[in-house]
Amino acid sequence: MDKIIISPSKYIQGEGALGNIGKYVSTFGCKPFAIADDFVMALTQDTVCTSFAANEMSVQMERFNGECSRPEIERLLALAEGIEADVIIGIGGGKTLDTAKAIAFYAKRPVVVVPTIASTDAPTSALAVIYTPEGEFAEYLLFPSNPNMVIMDTAIIAKAPARLLVAGMGDALSTWFEARANMTSGKATMAGGAPTRSAQALAKLCYETLLADGLKAKVAVENGVSTKAVENIIEANTYLSGIGFESSGLAGAHAIHNGLTKLEECHHLLHGEKVAFGTLVQLVLENADYEEIQTVIGFCRSVGLPTNLHQMGVEELDNDKLMEVAEASCAEGETIHNMPFPVTAEKVFAAILTAHQLGK
Repeated sequence: MDKIIISPSKYIQGEGALGNIGKYVSTFGCKPFAIADDFVMALTQDTVCTSFAANEMSVQMERFNGECSRPEIERLLALAEGIEADVIIGIGGGKTLDTAKAIAFYAKRPVVVVPTIASTDAPTSALAVIYTPEGEFAEYLLFPSNPNMVIMDTAIIAKAPARLLVAGMGDALSTWFEARANMTSGKATMAGGAPTRSAQALAKLCYETLLADGLKAKVAVENGVSTKAVENIIEANTYLSGIGFESSGLAGAHAIHNGLTKLEECHHLLHGEKVAFGTLVQLVLENADYEEIQTVIGFCRSVGLPTNLHQMGVEELDNDKLMEVAEASCAEGETIHNMPFPVTAEKVFAAILTAHQLGK
């Protein structure tokens, strides 16, 4: 296999970065079309319009209805084409950004992604998750390239609920361990080839940054401020984890997350909160060093990520339901089969119960 690394063309991060969006976007075109939901529109519209006006451009901002569905993509695509937009901008959370990526793909235009939270590593990726208008998962939409530009305004992100930043840490926590497993097994990554040393290095730096700055960043955002630690964690959650997972590979943690969606008691949890426990299960599954497992448990406890099923809302353990989780984790095509050894539902079931006890 060839070694492949993919990434956004440009990543920009800083306090007040949104105020420079007009200058940054002007390199792509002069007829920008931006989407945002009602809340984000109220939060950012004045800043965005002022920035474009300062660069002698106007921007059409359209309200996103909240669901990344085929009908919504088609509606917004028609509006963008109606003004002959030459660059698409998405401002907000994951579904807004995925919708902007899809519009740009079908319009054959560059896309600029502006996350207002740092709860996952999805903004930098070359894919979108499409749902039905009712909010049920429908399909993955894979793009031939990553976003042209990602702009992270840390002042805005620092004012989002701390739980969102912590969930992003949970998602990022798995990056190095899944990359390490994928590197050992030699399986292809989402980039379509073998991992590069640079992608592996970014994945490891992601983990090291979480341990060094995670708790400090949580405390800062709980007080609505941005510090150097917050800056570092935003970069870890978004860029380091984004490049790390896409170009170094997924393995057990995310597959176990998918299995956990079988438990109704876990439906209230954010993606990264479930991935954090999935990381612990993966470490048990591969019989990682006990000290490493304790380090991960200690980190999760320090920032408030769940380390056992009780903390995830499962009051009583039902072995039959947990076996369903294990079986779903091992479904054909799941990333758990990127682990460097054969994985069965029975092995995952045992690892879930062991991880739960260790995490108590």
